[in-house]
Amino acid sequence: MGRGTEDSDGPARGRRAPRPLDEERLRELALHYVGRFATTRAKLAAYLNRKLRERGWAGEGAPDLHVLVERLAELGYIDDRAFGVAKAGSLTARGYGTRRVHQALKLAGVTDEDAVDGAAVAEERAADAALRYASRRRIGPFALEPHDPVQREKALAAMIRAGHDFALARAIVDAKPGIPPDL
Repeated sequence: MGRGTEDSDGPARGRRAPRPLDEERLRELALHYVGRFATTRAKLAAYLNRKLRERGWAGEGAPDLHVLVERLAELGYIDDRAFGVAKAGSLTARGYGTRRVHQALKLAGVTDEDAVDGAAVAEERAADAALRYASRRRIGPFALEPHDPVQREKALAAMIRAGHDFALARAIVDAKPGIPPDL
């Protein structure tokens, strides 16, 4: 085996195995994570669970992650509702539709109650997001030439995969090059 590689005897030479976590180290990890990343309660809990699996637990009793996560939320370090609004704004700015925004928020662990404001942002910006996506992909009014039937179907499918409503996607895809649809 070469230097710095792992074998069946344990970690590579020169590397120490990370110390198991205790209450203080777990709290420090949580604070460091929320200081670095915009996150949700669910994402923080998943991160801490992963760290516990990787490093083990040296504290007394089982760690209560729920209490730690809720405490950080009470202090304002985590705000699922604000995360939802920011994520919705980011995705719609990149041209993604309402369905894609809902999926991203659910994946991030934002509850339906906390996702309401983010969903409202996505609904409000749906037409602009669809046009932005079409512009980026040169679809409909942004195409250089009219689509043939096969290209049209592919463009429509791409718009729908991006989370846009079928009627909105069809209106954009069917628009003549250079003539934006009346949305």
